[in-house]
Amino acid sequence: QVQLVESGGGLVQPGGSLRLSCAASGFTFSTYAMNWYRQAQGKERELVATITGAGGATNYGDSVKGRFTISRDNAKNTVDLQMNRLNPEDTAVYYCNARHYVGYWQNYWGQGTQVTVSS
Repeated sequence: QVQLVESGGGLVQPGGSLRLSCAASGFTFSTYAMNWYRQAQGKERELVATITGAGGATNYGDSVKGRFTISRDNAKNTVDLQMNRLNPEDTAVYYCNARHYVGYWQNYWGQGTQVTVSS
């Protein structure tokens, strides 16, 4: 049974930091690219950060470049998102996603964790 379980969300003041974590199970973690998406209320889901299976390459959305860092530990089947210099526009539900091409794109999703940036 595939599971992606996010943790680490919460309320933080502007300028603060949070670290999200996603624990994966039920699939061969190291063969999947891992992604963090977010969805703010009333907006479409957007890609925040992505990391390849081996962890050799990362990419970030323009709005988070230089502030967020994605990392993974293939021994522990976890992927983290370190978020620094948070601002109210970062308020959203953050989702962990696993993606792998098997003749089609196979996607797994976590349940999401709320991040609220407010004073």
